[in-house]
Amino acid sequence: MARVTAVIDIGSNSARMAIFERSSRFGFHLLREVKSRVRISENAYKNGGYLQIEAMNRAIGAIRDFVTIAKSYGARKLLVVATSAVRDAPNKSQFLSRAKSEAGLQIRVISGRQEAYFGGVAAANLIALGSDREAITIDIGGGSTELALIKSGRVVGGVSFNLGTVRLKELFFDRDGGKDAAAKAAKFAREAIAALPAEFRSATLIGVGGTMRALASALIKDENYPLEVLHGYEFSLDDRRKFIDRVIAADAAGLKSLGFKSDRLDVIREGTLIFRIASEAIGAKRAIVSGVGVREGVFLSDLLRSEKGKLPSDIQPSLISVVERFGDKRRQIAFVSRLAGEIFDLIAPRSGIGAEYKRLLLVAAKLLGAGAAIEAYYPAAQEGFLAQNALAYGFTHGERLLISTLLRSHSKKDLTALMATEEKGWKEPFYDRLLPNVATARVLAGILYLAQTLNTARSLTKPVLELRGDTLLISNLSYLARETLSRYTPPIGAAITII
Repeated sequence: MARVTAVIDIGSNSARMAIFERSSRFGFHLLREVKSRVRISENAYKNGGYLQIEAMNRAIGAIRDFVTIAKSYGARKLLVVATSAVRDAPNKSQFLSRAKSEAGLQIRVISGRQEAYFGGVAAANLIALGSDREAITIDIGGGSTELALIKSGRVVGGVSFNLGTVRLKELFFDRDGGKDAAAKAAKFAREAIAALPAEFRSATLIGVGGTMRALASALIKDENYPLEVLHGYEFSLDDRRKFIDRVIAADAAGLKSLGFKSDRLDVIREGTLIFRIASEAIGAKRAIVSGVGVREGVFLSDLLRSEKGKLPSDIQPSLISVVERFGDKRRQIAFVSRLAGEIFDLIAPRSGIGAEYKRLLLVAAKLLGAGAAIEAYYPAAQEGFLAQNALAYGFTHGERLLISTLLRSHSKKDLTALMATEEKGWKEPFYDRLLPNVATARVLAGILYLAQTLNTARSLTKPVLELRGDTLLISNLSYLARETLSRYTPPIGAAITII
């Protein structure tokens, strides 16, 4: 497979390109994402679905520039798909012919079910779904809406409806306007969603696409959420129902006051209306925002041909990519990770720390040393930044924040600052919801600090660890490790004695 792959998705509302770089078989990251609001479906639905010349010109202009950008990044493979507006257009052959002759692109027009599948594959592999790994994705586009059913981490079903934001806008709001148009649009949407198969029921709804990202951005601003990260953002549908209803009922001025950008004002009400009706139909209780969709699904389907569209269960592509690009030498990473795991196994039971935190501790241990590859004097800050921003796939916001907190606290100064945090809870808003209690974080950060210190000389000499009562006895240390620990012993929920 090519090291750099570009995927172009020509949707009804926007054309987007994502460029991915692989660092190994399953390690990859996003190099660049480009968007153009080409509105290829503009005025199509009120003209029998025919693509209009001006809209086609915009799309051709955008994808020609996309090709230039992709080549500048060394892309050896270019995958191009088109969705609802193109597949429904009686004159789609005209557009496809122009794309080939003017931009040199062979566009694959995908069906609604294929579109649902690609969105589902992206979500199933790149979102932390929980132990049951079950959910339904919803991708609300300009011309259609797709849903995919995920069971045990695999896409097992997909449906597509001719129900989209631009379609509703042109069929109802542009023609009639007023409250009557909203009622007619809602009736149209409910009649379409009523055809949803009975098995499409889930407590978790994953929102894919621009409508969900725009809605999530407004929700994040409304509640002063501490992370400006859309992918993986979760919210309770019951808790945010009033806000969602306000969006549906708002005019342009009201939408601006709710935090929506000007380029979404004309279709966000329609998209939110579809989301509201669909979430009720499937019985969803919580929503997760996906920053990945059709483009990532196309990329993954190409990458995972021999795995039937599913990453191996122990693979975390973002972690692999960060370690391979910035990480310490493999033997050092493995050595410190083993030490951290061994200390955790000794300390956690007596400290009442759940076994689920071991996985996150080991992820943090694997990122030790990555910060020095960026900046040698303050590596902890760089590692914390990488954890919070580069662990994009497969981790919840809380997991990313905890890993970042541990990494930012693996120096004496920062660990001491964490020690000074109030016992009753975190000072930052929402941290109590996203993070474990401060005492647990202190112990985990202390274990990480200790594991790193035991490898100070980088000799890979195995220390001997033994827990006797309330004391951790450590022997067979290097001179530098012994010297460091003589000046400061981290809080790990037990006394530390060097012998």
